[in-house]
Amino acid sequence: MIQEAWIAGVSTRRVDELVQAMGLSGISKSQVSKLCKDIDERVNAFLDRPIEGEWPYLWLDATYLKVRDRGRIVSVAAIIAVAVTTEGRREIVGLAIGPSEAEPFWSAFLKGLVKRRLKGVKLVISDADDGLRHAITRVLGATWQRCRVHWMRNALAHVPKGQHTMVAAAIRQAFLQPDTDAAHRTWRHVADQLRPRWPKLAALMDDSEHDVLAYMAFPVQHRTKLHSTNPLERLNKEVKRRADVIGIFPNEASITRLIGAVLLEQNDEWLLQCRYVQITGMAELTPPLIDRDPAKLPPLAA
Repeated sequence: MIQEAWIAGVSTRRVDELVQAMGLSGISKSQVSKLCKDIDERVNAFLDRPIEGEWPYLWLDATYLKVRDRGRIVSVAAIIAVAVTTEGRREIVGLAIGPSEAEPFWSAFLKGLVKRRLKGVKLVISDADDGLRHAITRVLGATWQRCRVHWMRNALAHVPKGQHTMVAAAIRQAFLQPDTDAAHRTWRHVADQLRPRWPKLAALMDDSEHDVLAYMAFPVQHRTKLHSTNPLERLNKEVKRRADVIGIFPNEASITRLIGAVLLEQNDEWLLQCRYVQITGMAELTPPLIDRDPAKLPPLAA
């Protein structure tokens, strides 16, 4: 009960009050910590489990938390990875704690997923980060989709507030197109229209065209889920809610314990829900057998 209360975001002080309300003697902070360490085994088994099958879509996002480090309070990134199977079901496949989102950190994280047999990744969705982009190419060989929601915020920063609605509506015309070619034509047309008044915005559109529209090359049934990191937003909010109760973590191991327990709880809920993306579009992600390199085909049974 104490473990469940702690994971649910109840503070140590409130846990003590709960224990006393049940007619038991108070429980100290150190005793709560010792009891909660029992969670480590479950969390580690979950985070280190083999990743079976193929996972065409992978979402990555970072939540920043405060932790004590050699007498100082520093900010660390908690990287969460969510992926979807070819059956259309989503799972939380990874968590890592690090000092930054630099390429070495991202590369090590992605290599860890591959070591656990993550494979078949076609598209990775995340916010803009040069280190991550390079890591995706080098480690996964997948396409990168820049979060459309975060990109739009960056784009509108180049426009007076009173013009935000008009400019956003113009840019969204590209997102409403039925296919990749039409989306790119509309994107370039809108950029040229906006260029005389807002050259910095147009330059941003020129530079990020392929990153923001990458999802358009994927099955139409899946596109509403592929253009942003929104699938992680609700999860991150829950992580932050639980973490805010702690405030400043004593070490990185305590972050993994709490956040890992939250992710394990959420993953169990997802496994009971309906498919996250439609299975009907998955066939488009796998080339027909006749088109594959014969040298790479499995041997025929004797």
